[in-house]
Amino acid sequence: MKFVSTLVGLILFILFFGFALKNTQEVDLHFFLNYELRGPLVLMLLAFFIAGAALGILAVTPTVFRHRRERTRHEDTIQALQNAKGASGAPQPDSVDAAR
Repeated sequence: MKFVSTLVGLILFILFFGFALKNTQEVDLHFFLNYELRGPLVLMLLAFFIAGAALGILAVTPTVFRHRRERTRHEDTIQALQNAKGASGAPQPDSVDAAR
């Protein structure tokens, strides 16, 4: 399986490298307030892809932290329930099966 993933990665690298070599022409990007940016098409695409990925990660970050807090709270609740069950002296499922 590692060989297949390495092969797929190599093929994708060759395809993207060929794309970069074929798209070296200059492009103009016009923004608001008469701001203009000029550069190779491949670099523009790469820059905007990276910016989009970074914005996507920033958008998901609060949700990830909220889920981590909830998981920690649930783990604490489970631990407290297990401690309360162990302190009550109730027979544990393993000990009931062993007594039979």
